[in-house]
Amino acid sequence: MGGGTAGWMTAAYLARMLATSTPGGARITVVESEDFGIIGVGEGTFPSIRKTLGRIGLAEADLIRSANATFKQGIAFVNWRSTGSAGPDRYFHPFQIADQGSGLDLLPYWLAGAASGQDWASASNVQMRVADAYRAPKLITHPEYAGPLNYAYHFDAVAFAGLLRSRAIEQGVTHVFDTIDNVTMAPTGEIESLVGRKTGRLTADLYVDCTGFRAQLIGQAMGVPFKSFKSQLFTNRAVAIQVPYDDPAAPIPSYTKAVAQTNGWIWDIGLQERRGTGYVYSSDHTSDEAAEACLRTYIGHAADDLPSRILKFEAGYREVQWKKNCVAVGLSAGFIEPLEATGIGFAEIAGVILAALFPWSDQCDSGAEQFNAQMRERYAHVIDFIKLHYCVSNRRDTDFWLDNINPGSISDGLRDRLEQWKYRAPSFIDVDLKHDIFTEHNWQYVLYGMGYKTILGDRIAALRYFDEARAEFQEIQKQAEYALTIMPEHRSLVELVRRQGFTPKRAA
Repeated sequence: MGGGTAGWMTAAYLARMLATSTPGGARITVVESEDFGIIGVGEGTFPSIRKTLGRIGLAEADLIRSANATFKQGIAFVNWRSTGSAGPDRYFHPFQIADQGSGLDLLPYWLAGAASGQDWASASNVQMRVADAYRAPKLITHPEYAGPLNYAYHFDAVAFAGLLRSRAIEQGVTHVFDTIDNVTMAPTGEIESLVGRKTGRLTADLYVDCTGFRAQLIGQAMGVPFKSFKSQLFTNRAVAIQVPYDDPAAPIPSYTKAVAQTNGWIWDIGLQERRGTGYVYSSDHTSDEAAEACLRTYIGHAADDLPSRILKFEAGYREVQWKKNCVAVGLSAGFIEPLEATGIGFAEIAGVILAALFPWSDQCDSGAEQFNAQMRERYAHVIDFIKLHYCVSNRRDTDFWLDNINPGSISDGLRDRLEQWKYRAPSFIDVDLKHDIFTEHNWQYVLYGMGYKTILGDRIAALRYFDEARAEFQEIQKQAEYALTIMPEHRSLVELVRRQGFTPKRAA
């Protein structure tokens, strides 16, 4: 129940995986209310979205044409490390992992100074330089959803949901426009039916709650509690403004810009025809009026007379997201905050796991137990990763930043890891590949982008391949120079795809 990005993505994915259009397959109905619009301010994604959209059968060119989509190669963080610094305060979190072409682990050598003072992102792979030059991560001749550099997308969330709706309906999903006024419960604690304002009583074997923050089924009807993490992550509101380009031919950054402010941070996202901007802030540290004024000052005169929109949220999740015959997906299950674009990522993961555990035999309990355990782990680990961005900052200019470095706001697990990383770099032993959205590479880019110091000590004596490491770092810079000569300008590629689609080369 519920449309929006999470609802239509889940419906389209389940329709594809569960053979909705085949006799004997699952029958899926999406009940979408006209009374509740799509939140539509979160416009960034994570690279996993490419696999999800490919499985759904949505063409990448259609995404670019119909959802105002552009490419995203990572996030540029500005002013997160400190205030009043004499030098530039900027680092890049690329989607491309560190180059390991020679098989040599370059990070210890970077920590030991073998990269001539370069930051870790630019020393370890080519993506930062490509993105900073407003280049795209692929060529027009690369296949859909593939390219030499890892990437995700920015898009218009409302248009994207509409595109998913069309694709789901093509695959046999039934679409009902109605508002659910009541949920009837069976004596066993299961949902018995939904009561629509126009359609009356609606029944199903399994109900998927995609009603957003309202959580009309999992929260209101079934009473599953929400576990708050506001004591660790303080941001709980966002004010957003959509800004048209002054010049329709303006270059489009292929990354999200995240600019730290006194009481939160501002996102700045380039779509084809406009920028999406928003200030994510803590209402305990500033007012709505001050936050909007801050965002308008950041945008400048281009924001004059443009409307704003405020979104309220709280960091946390439901520890039980599948109860009896109801599964929560998307915002009804939980939300951390917009940083690192995990919202759509969690909806993707939930859909994949639900398809794998789908209760064909009407036995929900065993699947629910496994689903809940996996989703709990993922949410908990992401909370620590997001907190990392704040708690290793050297900003001390406001109570917001001071509160973020308070040890009481940092989980025991994250504190332990930060202590260990004083003497060793994050590695595969620090992540659980079954449950972690972010790998050790993501932790490394943020940790060292923020200026965290790891002291190798006596381990330096065991680093025997300094010459090879220096040669590898130099080779990466040569590759970056080559990439700049062949990768197309970002806006040019987007406009070319809109006209002709991708034209992959055929093998000889």
